[in-house]
Amino acid sequence: MEMKKPDIRYLNDMKNVLQDKEWAKKAPNYELYYMYRGVKKEKGFRYNITVIPPRMLGKEFVKTKGHDHIGKFKEIYTILNGEAIYLFQKCKNKMVLDVYAIRAKKNESVLIPAGYGHITINPSKKILKEADWAVENCKNDYSFIEKMAGMCYYYTKSGWIKNKNYKKIPKLKIKKPLKKAPKDLSFLI
Repeated sequence: MEMKKPDIRYLNDMKNVLQDKEWAKKAPNYELYYMYRGVKKEKGFRYNITVIPPRMLGKEFVKTKGHDHIGKFKEIYTILNGEAIYLFQKCKNKMVLDVYAIRAKKNESVLIPAGYGHITINPSKKILKEADWAVENCKNDYSFIEKMAGMCYYYTKSGWIKNKNYKKIPKLKIKKPLKKAPKDLSFLI
């Protein structure tokens, strides 16, 4: 499969969602991660690949910007290389109704449920390469997470830190990944 040219997320695109604002003010702009969108399309679904090299963003581990889906769409991610922590939050009026994290390793999968914002974190020293399947017309909305200066928790060298821009944050739950992705993707609709 021939890889398309990636969309690149730069540090300047992320500064407003980082925990370490002082570090972000002084840090130069550079490439953080690479999104290969629509690598493959079949039966109304698109296959994307994201590559996240290891690094620290001040005190915080490198992560994706984070988004919600416009509509009731789901996604499924599979780790191709490295490991990831996925953070999920369900919010209403700046209130977090539910929040949980899943750590996944190579060949494990994670379902992104409808109605949850999410980010991917690379907590390791290896390049993280993840693939995801989504409904082809699934659109991402970054506005709420940008407005709140990130998700309700940040993952740092010191562990999980609450984002003080949220009114009330429930205790973070930890869940397990799927051992493998389902072959039939119709559940994503």
